[in-house]
Amino acid sequence: GRIAFPIFAFQAVQGYINTNNLKKHLIKLFIFACISQIPFMLFLSTFTNQFAFNIFFTLFLGLLTLFVYDKSKYKILGFLFVIISSIISEFLHFDYGAFGVLLLFAFYFFKDKKLLMIISITILCFAKYIPNIIKYPSLYSHYLLCAFFTSISLIFICFYNKKEGPKSKYFFYIFYPLHLLILYIISMAL
Repeated sequence: GRIAFPIFAFQAVQGYINTNNLKKHLIKLFIFACISQIPFMLFLSTFTNQFAFNIFFTLFLGLLTLFVYDKSKYKILGFLFVIISSIISEFLHFDYGAFGVLLLFAFYFFKDKKLLMIISITILCFAKYIPNIIKYPSLYSHYLLCAFFTSISLIFICFYNKKEGPKSKYFFYIFYPLHLLILYIISMAL
C-alpha cells in the first residue's frame, strides 16, 4: 500500500488531465467509493474500531480539489481550497488524510516540472511520518521505512512515458474492494 497509493494518486491526476468527461469520472470514483466502503470498514475493523473513509473518497476529494483550483479566477483562492480540502480529509478521517489530497495536488501542480515534483513528493512522504516518529520514538525505524517505501513509488512514476497502458477499465476499481474483502476473510479465519 505504501508504494501503491502514490502510483494510484499519480494515475488519478493523469486521468484528470486526460479525461474528456470529468463529471463522469468523478461519478465513477464516487460510486466505487461507496461500493468499497463496506469491505474497507470490515478490513479496518481487524485493526481499529475507528470510522474512516476509503481511498476512493480521498481520490474523489483530491480530483474535486484540482477542479476547483483550475476554475479559480484567483489562484490564491484555489490554494485556499486545497488547504480546506486537506483539513476536511483529516477531520473526516479519509484514508491518507491531508497527505492524500496534497499528494494529488503536488502531482498536478508540478506535472511539467519533474524535479520539483520529486522533491515535493519526497518532502510530503517524510512529513507524513515525522509526527509519528516524534510521538512513537521506539517505532522510529518502522515509520522511517514507511516514508522510504512511500517515496520509492517515484521511481516507477518517473518512468511514465505518457502513453496509455493496456485497457483494464474497471480492473483496479474492482480489485480494491475485492482484495480488502479477501484480506478481511483471511484475518477472520486466523
